[in-house]
Amino acid sequence: MFLVILSIVGVVGIASVGILNQPQFGKIPSGERLERIERSPHYKDGHFQNETPTVTMTKDKGSLSAWWDFLVQDHPSTIPDSGQIKVIKTDLSKLDKNQDLILWFGHSSYMIQAAGKRILVDPVFFAGAPFQFINKAFPGTQIYAPSDIPDIDYLVITHDHYDHLDYETVTQIKDRVSHVITGLGVGSHLEYWGYPKSKLTELDWGEAAEFSDGTKFHCLPARHFSGRSLFQTKTLWASFVLETPSGKIYIGGDSGYDKHFAHIGKAFPDLDFAILENGQYNENWANIHTLPSELPQIAGDLNAKRYMTVHNSKFKLSTHRWDEPIKNAEALREKGFDVIIPTIGEPVEWKKAIVAPEQNKTVEN
Repeated sequence: MFLVILSIVGVVGIASVGILNQPQFGKIPSGERLERIERSPHYKDGHFQNETPTVTMTKDKGSLSAWWDFLVQDHPSTIPDSGQIKVIKTDLSKLDKNQDLILWFGHSSYMIQAAGKRILVDPVFFAGAPFQFINKAFPGTQIYAPSDIPDIDYLVITHDHYDHLDYETVTQIKDRVSHVITGLGVGSHLEYWGYPKSKLTELDWGEAAEFSDGTKFHCLPARHFSGRSLFQTKTLWASFVLETPSGKIYIGGDSGYDKHFAHIGKAFPDLDFAILENGQYNENWANIHTLPSELPQIAGDLNAKRYMTVHNSKFKLSTHRWDEPIKNAEALREKGFDVIIPTIGEPVEWKKAIVAPEQNKTVEN
């Protein structure tokens, strides 16, 4: 019997190693990259840490219990019926690159056009999991593919979770990406997948990268975590401020509420647009995702001219109704914040139009 059990354990172990060696799991940092990570003030005891000590799962419900509830319990209306989510297919190649636009692909994937540059953020066109069968996209939302993406000046990856960094997508668009901006360590995955090191800029919180075309990226904190396999928090999660001649845009990534929002609002008092997380929240992981009740506080802390919320309407990663985040965005608008709520695939202007009293007409800021 012992030998049988040992054989079974051995087979399971070999199968596990085989699965984890699949390319989509990426590669943890090593060598010079790891040495740089270890010099970061945010990397302690072998992993990156949030500014505020953070329990990933709340203490009243352990990880196993929370996952059991998510995977096994019945949660009505978490996935929409076919046709319930409206989508628009836009020919991205025909967009005027000189228009300051944003186009949302669902969940946390979107393309920004600013000052003649295209910035693609967290593109996921397949699944928010290592294998597509684990977490399929909502019916009707998969209207864009990597082949639809035009040449990209900057690819921004906020962190390396599967619903933000999709192996299939980033490898298929690789030859159309001029440069990548991401947090420390995330470049290890991308380099493993064929991105040349010269195309990768990895930043720590508080660092910035400025380019000759007038584009600047400020890497800023978020309250979250990272990892694509058994190795967690070995790569940095981040938010960014994109600074261009057209204006400043806050790219929020995934984040629970913390003091960093107020600090960012004070450091960048003239934000034109802020993109906030809104979806896949749950009281069981309240520290690492934005709860609906926290959205007004975050918007107030940042004090941007205009807002948009993402992280919804494509994948089921929590237990709330699929349309609840849309209602959250509407509630934020009702509180007096200028919130755009675009349809998936709809190009919209991200800059807020201002009425000039002396001319009594609308002009672009």
